[in-house]
Amino acid sequence: MKILLLTLGLLAGLGLSTSLAQAKLTPAQYRQDFDYLWETIRDNYAYFDKKQTDWDKVRQLYQPQADTVRSRRAFVRLLENVFVELYDNHASLTTNQFDSQRLVPSGSDLYAEFVAGKATVLDVRQHLGAEQVGIRPGMEIVAIGGVPVEQAIRSFVGKSLRAVDAEVRTYALNLALAGAHNVPRKLSVRTARGVVEYQPDRPAMLQENVHYPRNLDARIRDGVGYIKINNCLFDNGLIQAFDSALTTMLPTKALILDLRETPNGGNTTVARAILGRFITTEQAYQEHELVSEEKTYGVKRKWRELVAPRPAPYTRPVVVLVNHWTASMGEGITIAFDAMQRATVVGTELARLNGSIYSYRMPNSGIGFNFPAEKLYHLNGTPREKYRPKVLVDMRKATDGAQQDLLMETALRLLK
Repeated sequence: MKILLLTLGLLAGLGLSTSLAQAKLTPAQYRQDFDYLWETIRDNYAYFDKKQTDWDKVRQLYQPQADTVRSRRAFVRLLENVFVELYDNHASLTTNQFDSQRLVPSGSDLYAEFVAGKATVLDVRQHLGAEQVGIRPGMEIVAIGGVPVEQAIRSFVGKSLRAVDAEVRTYALNLALAGAHNVPRKLSVRTARGVVEYQPDRPAMLQENVHYPRNLDARIRDGVGYIKINNCLFDNGLIQAFDSALTTMLPTKALILDLRETPNGGNTTVARAILGRFITTEQAYQEHELVSEEKTYGVKRKWRELVAPRPAPYTRPVVVLVNHWTASMGEGITIAFDAMQRATVVGTELARLNGSIYSYRMPNSGIGFNFPAEKLYHLNGTPREKYRPKVLVDMRKATDGAQQDLLMETALRLLK
């Protein structure tokens, strides 16, 4: 993940003090911040070509509202609505309010799509509220908070869109299902017993503070190694822990690498450290495209990133487990294993997050925001967000998500 911090004028390079960020701003300053965000996204966002978003219309809709803002809270809410117009889960503010919607996928515990017009659960995150209360893949969501699904998702459909396509509806549905930070969810679900109300945030909102006792879990069973990374691909401290775990597994006959709990992304240093333990020669592992350069100068800029081998490579067969919470750098590692032909990928579709994000900061409020400015590709030219595992598993076939780990069973059968 590339990080690029940009500010304006004298603020560049000097940082932004906490006192300035919290100071009461004038309407003109809020307007300046809005313009900065809108122009920065206009010039650098990499995915307008596949969006229904009319970005000029976004300015027409929201700039007048920015002129009326009198508080930071109101400004944050306005900007959250602006990001809905992009319907991109890899584009967001770096701050939120107590009643903001949770981010997807990091703040979600189930994934759904409209299948034959019905809001159908396709995947459930392990060990969190939705799974614990009994929501399973294959169930139909009929209402959210007592509001029919079609009505409940309207708040998360942009007002600038030229058309409301399947991608828009999927984004809106999953944002609605993730819920707000301060409101326990009530989901009405059609089951074999009829419509049942589930409350996945009772007695606690588990996804508000997901805790992992360690960076990774590792074990060896029946000669097969298993390493599960616990949402820390952004932590360089993972490198030493991963090296130590993998070294103990060099004698195993195969390895399963579990990336199903990596929703918060990471950095390429950690990714290359992991990948480097599975190769013996330097290789390319993904392609980048900086769209803004072609947009500005008419010259395409595209390149491949390399990974170098590291000591004590693991050379036996590898299976990588993925799901809808394998996100960003987790997706990058996945397509790299596939591109380098060093693993078989088993799982559902991934989080399908767009590209590599750059980070910016507004000059007056100090509010940060991120969005994808580079497109990323598999070495075969497939956009990363469209990659599908070689062994694609439909979780609706699981008899009980809490009792049966269908992906693990599929991996073990494949290795045998």
